[in-house]
Amino acid sequence: MNGQDRTLVISPNWIGDAVMAQPLLRLLKQAHPERAIDVLAPPQVVPVWKRIREADQIMETPFRHRALQLGERLKTARQLRKRGYRDAYVLPNTLKYALIPWLARIPRRVGYKGEMRYGMVNVMHFDESPPRSMVPFYAALAREPELPLPGQLARPSLVVAGEETEAVARHLGIALDRPLVAFAPGAEFGIAKRWPPAHYAQLAARVADTVPNVQIALMGSANDAETCEQVLAQAGIGTGIVRNLAGQTSLDDAIALLAQARAVVSNDSGLLHIASALNRPVVALYGSTDPDYAPPLSEIARTISLRLECSPCRQRECPLGHHDCMNKMSVDRVWSELLPILAR
Repeated sequence: MNGQDRTLVISPNWIGDAVMAQPLLRLLKQAHPERAIDVLAPPQVVPVWKRIREADQIMETPFRHRALQLGERLKTARQLRKRGYRDAYVLPNTLKYALIPWLARIPRRVGYKGEMRYGMVNVMHFDESPPRSMVPFYAALAREPELPLPGQLARPSLVVAGEETEAVARHLGIALDRPLVAFAPGAEFGIAKRWPPAHYAQLAARVADTVPNVQIALMGSANDAETCEQVLAQAGIGTGIVRNLAGQTSLDDAIALLAQARAVVSNDSGLLHIASALNRPVVALYGSTDPDYAPPLSEIARTISLRLECSPCRQRECPLGHHDCMNKMSVDRVWSELLPILAR
């Protein structure tokens, strides 16, 4: 396959956004099945792209967050130029990512206007008002700017091999012959997205009382370990039932384990959208963010938002100081959505 049979996709920086870009790749592959799709992605989202079947090769970016690093971008562009891409899709809205395919002299460079990227992006799309949700937002780039999307888009989909799940479960001491329920009490964006640990603890106690022989995995990054430890301590359940795995798993491990979950309860986070793309039943909790912008799309998905007058504020911390959008989301309300899923 020569270079002219290749497409470049420049990945978003956030895990959930990368998941929701998968339908775009599906449309690109449908339009040109003979054309390989390479993805240039930051290290933190590479595990997601490895599980997207339409991505043929994943290349890791060397860039630091928020840094221009013009020398590194020139070096990356020279390497890409040798591959002779026919087109590039720039999913981040920043100027510095649009620089790369422009410097690489890729002839067709598709993206949104973003940071006034005229010239660098030469097939330019414009945001709609009100804004679309993330899946059609990215998928629209597969069409010419003036053309509408097809009426129905397939949901995001990730693929995990059964033997990978078995190996990860064995390593973590998770029994695959016992039901597994996963909680994701953290959120990288900020505390405003988080349902209180005490609420998660009460929910864990109800799950343990209802599902015989259940295992509850508290999942997240190392930054979520303290939050998950609070859940574990307040739940008052033995560690044989509840496990704090936050910071103890790589994202690869977390994806493999979520593929086995009977149900997932999560704040609006990357793990929520991974679970949804694995088609796991999810209960999604939204406070400071808009559930219509990035909803879970699995076949069984329950979205809870109090839709207070002050939300979605999209802030990292509650600007009013009360955090009512999450604090007033009762355990009874969440349990009413989770129980029917567990009873299936």
